[in-house]
Amino acid sequence: MILSRGCEYAIRASIYVAAHDEEGFVPIHVIGSELGVSGHFLTKILQQLTQAGIMKSHRGPSGGVSLARPASKIALHEIVVAIDGAALFSECLLGLPSCSDGNPCPLHEKWSRTRGQLTKTFRSTSLESLAQMVRKDALRLSAH
Repeated sequence: MILSRGCEYAIRASIYVAAHDEEGFVPIHVIGSELGVSGHFLTKILQQLTQAGIMKSHRGPSGGVSLARPASKIALHEIVVAIDGAALFSECLLGLPSCSDGNPCPLHEKWSRTRGQLTKTFRSTSLESLAQMVRKDALRLSAH
């Protein structure tokens, strides 16, 4: 996949939290259990999202994570950049430095178009829209 495993988990966890936003802070162990993700790995990912201002965390018996802003104001693009950086949306697919229209790689033309569509999709897709799909259509976020 183009996204790292950590980024995939970050997106899934963010959608899960957005789908359960009425519950307040969602315990990390609940998210991990529901998504089939190690609590330790998930904690590291959620810390990155917290540092990026996407999530906020609360310690203690009623602790966990929640969205730092309304789900409608958080785009998928922001989560990807927080975890994997912006390379997916700006760099050569083959990893060649200075790949450009004037100095292209064999995939440059096709990847430029695809990358533009991908960027547009990720910027225009909110957590709210994904969470609504999960709630309405009972779409899955885990392998089980």
